[in-house]
This record gives sequence, C-alpha cells and structure tokens, in this order.
Amino acid sequence: MTLRIYNTMTGGKEEFVPLEPGKVKMYVCGVTVYDYCHIGHARAYVAFDMIYRYLKYSGFDVTYVRNYTDIDDKIIKRANEQGIPWHEVAERFIVEFNKDMTALGIQIPTHEPKATGHIPEIIAIVQSLVEKGFAYEVNGDVYFRVAKFPAYLKLSKRNLDDMQAGARVDVDERKENPMDFALWKASKPGEPAWESPWGGGRPGWHIECSAMSMKYLGETFDIHGGGKDLVFPHHENEIAQSEAANGKQFVRYWMHNGFVNINAEKMSKSLGNFFTIKEVLSRYDAEVLRFFLLSAHYRSPIDFSDQNLSEAESGLERIYKALAGIDGAISANCVDEHSSIVEAETELTEKVSTFSGRFRDAMDDDFNTALAIGTVFELVRSVNRFLAEVRPVSASRQELLRMARKHISDVGNVLGIFSSAPEDYILRIKGRKVEGLAIAEEEIEKMIEERALARKSKDFARSDEIRDLLLGKGIELLDGPKGTTWRVK
Repeated sequence: MTLRIYNTMTGGKEEFVPLEPGKVKMYVCGVTVYDYCHIGHARAYVAFDMIYRYLKYSGFDVTYVRNYTDIDDKIIKRANEQGIPWHEVAERFIVEFNKDMTALGIQIPTHEPKATGHIPEIIAIVQSLVEKGFAYEVNGDVYFRVAKFPAYLKLSKRNLDDMQAGARVDVDERKENPMDFALWKASKPGEPAWESPWGGGRPGWHIECSAMSMKYLGETFDIHGGGKDLVFPHHENEIAQSEAANGKQFVRYWMHNGFVNINAEKMSKSLGNFFTIKEVLSRYDAEVLRFFLLSAHYRSPIDFSDQNLSEAESGLERIYKALAGIDGAISANCVDEHSSIVEAETELTEKVSTFSGRFRDAMDDDFNTALAIGTVFELVRSVNRFLAEVRPVSASRQELLRMARKHISDVGNVLGIFSSAPEDYILRIKGRKVEGLAIAEEEIEKMIEERALARKSKDFARSDEIRDLLLGKGIELLDGPKGTTWRVK
C-alpha cells in the first residue's frame, strides 16, 4: 500500500505524492507562548511528531517547521499583569514548552522560527498584498479584503454571504467588510512596535505563519498541520493571504488532528475541565500519556479521563512485561536440542513474518496508529503464549524472539514509545502507583517475607491474613514458580 493522507481541503484520503520526489516539506502551527501548554497541545504535537517520524522511517528527507508566536495580545496582557517586559513572558514559556515536549519524547523540528525574527518577511508580504489591491490600510492597521479573494473559505467549506449576514458590523466600522482580517496592527502607546510603511506596529497572527512557512519551505509546500480548531479562521486566512500574494497553491495536503474531550465533554477553560501537560504528568508517566494519545486515530476525538489513562497505563505495562519476558528468554543459556514445533511457535512465527507488512499497511492508511498498536498487542499475545508454553528454548527459538522484539522496537521508534528498559519502566510505574497508597514499598516487601515464612511453617491462617491486609491497602500478591510478586490493584 502507498501512503494515503486525509486532506481536509478535499475531504478525502489521497495518495501522498510530494512536490519533490523523496522529500517532504511540512509546517505545523506552533504555540502562542503566554501560558503553560495543555493536553490539547500534547495531542497535536504528539500526532505530528508521529507523522514526522513515520515519514522519515518511510525514507523521506523531511524538512519540518514548527513556529513560535512570540508576540500577541495575550502575551502583552500577561506581561502587563505581571509587570514584566513582554519578551520575558515569551522566553519563559518557550522554555516551559520545550520541557513539556522533551518529556513527551517529541523530536526537535528542523526549524523552530519565532514570529519576531521574521518581521521583514511579514512586512514584505503585506506590502505586496496592498500593492495588488488585496489589502488596505486604515490608521496604521492593514486588513485583508476577503471579497477580493473568491476562493475564501474553500478549506472550511463555509458560506461567506451567510457569515457576513451574521457578523456584527459594528465590531470595527473602519473595516470595509466585517470578515476582513488584520495583517498588521498599529501598536498602542507602551506596546512593542516595529517600524513599517504604515507606522509603528506588529504583525497580525495569521500573516506570521505565511511568512515563516514560505521562508523555510517555499511558496508551495507539501503538508500543513494543526488542530481542527485552526481550520477557521487561521488556516483559511493563511490560504487567502498566501495565494493572493503569490498566485500559487499554498499547501497541497491539509492535516488536522481531532479534539480532546474531558470525561466526554469538550475541554474548555470556561467549563473548568482544563488540564496542563504538567498537571497530567504529575499523575501519569509521560510515556503513558503519549501511548494514550496514539491509541486513537489522530483525526478522531479522544476522551481524556482517569479510567482511559489507567487503561493505557495497563496496556503499556503489558507490552513492557512481554519485552521483559523476551529479554529474559534470549539472555538465558539456550539448548542444542529442538523439540517438535508446537502450535504456539507456529503462531508466533506467522505473526513475526507478517508483522512489518501489517504495521506499514496501518500507517500508510492515513497514519492509523490505533490499528498499528493493535498489531503490537496481537504480537504480544503470541509472545506471551510462546513464553508460557514453549520449552526448551533453543537458539532458533531465541532468534524468533529477537525478531519479535525488533519488530516491537521498530514500532516504538516510529511512535516514540517503548524506549525505556523494560525493568526500568515496570519499576517506575510501580513506584508511581505506590506513591498514592498508604503503604511504603519497604513495608510491602517486609510483609511478603513474613508471609513466605508463615507459608513455610504451614501457618496458612497468618499467610492469608497478610495477603488480605495487603489487598485492603490496594496491593495484590501473585504467587508463581519464582516466588511472590505484587502489583497495585
């Protein structure tokens, strides 16, 4: 299967054919750096990091640009509230953004431009639009004439007449049309300003992305991404101003990730169901959050809840335990003899031989990570059955397990998961779970030792008592051939 991408512009999946064979140019809208990032940001940047990784895995040379909006009304407002310069607010939250992205395993893009570093490019585009009649100046502000661009709203499929009829004309009487949007804003006293042909001012939000994307990727490039909330007005306005300025198609494939819902309700500050990435990572391992976000198709809405995060944690732990089992089996001394092939071995051999093809088919179908992770779970089930039933482990059987492990690791490299040593991950998760319990790990281990002595002396009443005491504290004991282990219930 060749790679097919859902294009928001056409409303369907299309075969991906880059402008330049073997190379991909991709732009994703970055954050406005005035506050901490929330899980909606995590959803977007994990999704496009996965896409970036898979394109590279598929052999493409990818130029990936993700910007910072480091001048904006919200940044100025936050600076005024805190009594500090606007650029200190921007610099602080760029640092915080990068901390969050590092925690989530997000790779650094090829370029990370800042809006304030591209003022000359922004002014040049605005001047071109004014000269061509697509923009006009009013008291130092410059607006784009949407009526001059017939294809306006072609991405969002909205109706301009209906929107004009519903717009409040008195919002800004200086505009020729209530739908016209700002390309350049005159600065108020005390606000940051850059010199321009229209006086001191600063760029509008939409024009920033046009200037930065075209500088690094050209007037037409392959992929432009962002959250669904950016389709209108941001991406719609980018298309209008860019294509009006250049007379060329701006972007060939528009990609948008789905929303995050909180307990089945749309995430919103006004509803009080708003979580920052830092808040979530104080309660869950970063890899669990990434695994959870990738467990759904990037275009689908995803429901964020403690139950769903806990299920993701359990699923990820199941995979890591299988990896630990593989590591144990391939590090043990193998035997020379090879008993007859059993059903579990045949099953694992089949899963291993077809795995890469099934993984690529899933990812080539518009980056279907939900299906790709499903193939990992199928392989893990076969691995677990093999480890439980197949004895002895010969050299050829160890090689089969190595191949299974390599497949899981390859998927992990593409999806940005399974990167920890299995034992480290299992201990890390166990430690996190115990933090919320009214019992320390040392006390658990001490009680397990006491129970072992009670069982050895056939004091089964005390053994059961200890087991029940621990269960009451949320600790479940698991007796096996190698002794007793425990997990948080």
